[in-house]
Amino acid sequence: AGRARRRRSAQLPSGAALRVLDAGCGSGRLLDELRDYGHVTGLDLNPDSVEVARSRGHEDVVQGPVETLPWDDETFDVVISLDMVEHTADDRVTLRELRRVTKTGGHFLMTVPALRALWSSHDVFNNHFRRYDRKMMRVLAADSGWTIERMTYFNSLHQPHGGVSNETQHGKHGSDVELTPPWMSPMLELPMKLEARWLDHGRYYQ
Repeated sequence: AGRARRRRSAQLPSGAALRVLDAGCGSGRLLDELRDYGHVTGLDLNPDSVEVARSRGHEDVVQGPVETLPWDDETFDVVISLDMVEHTADDRVTLRELRRVTKTGGHFLMTVPALRALWSSHDVFNNHFRRYDRKMMRVLAADSGWTIERMTYFNSLHQPHGGVSNETQHGKHGSDVELTPPWMSPMLELPMKLEARWLDHGRYYQ
């Protein structure tokens, strides 16, 4: 799923002069793939993750909270936040701050876990504050100054499997998600590749 999420960023505008921020960059794997889009900057709260990202050759990686960013207004052409906002206590503060550092006419790509009905011990284990639906996202965008160009669910083809597996391995004491065996990765990626093509043709999940 992580690789599929990163592939979605391949549709972003590119150019040597573009400034791109990955808010919640973790170990810097997405920064590797964003190099061709312009000057990339990373931000992460975890100092260990920042050090790993810098060790991958990314010098412009900052450690700190997303709620108080160290950049001037309208610094970045493109801002990306993949599965980060659900970790923040006040998502409106987070999105307003990300809006502040995004240029007028810039782009913001965001992914978050969907649907409260899918809440599980995995969310608790990973310190999630919430899951989202379309109505929540519309209200959040309006309250924080963003205009939605496109919004859709994705990874929906795996939901029947996810619903069956919840709470079966670790109960209520940890994450209910286990590492996928390497031999299964191509099998699990195929539905997401097909779904990505479907979405690329302008289709949406309601």
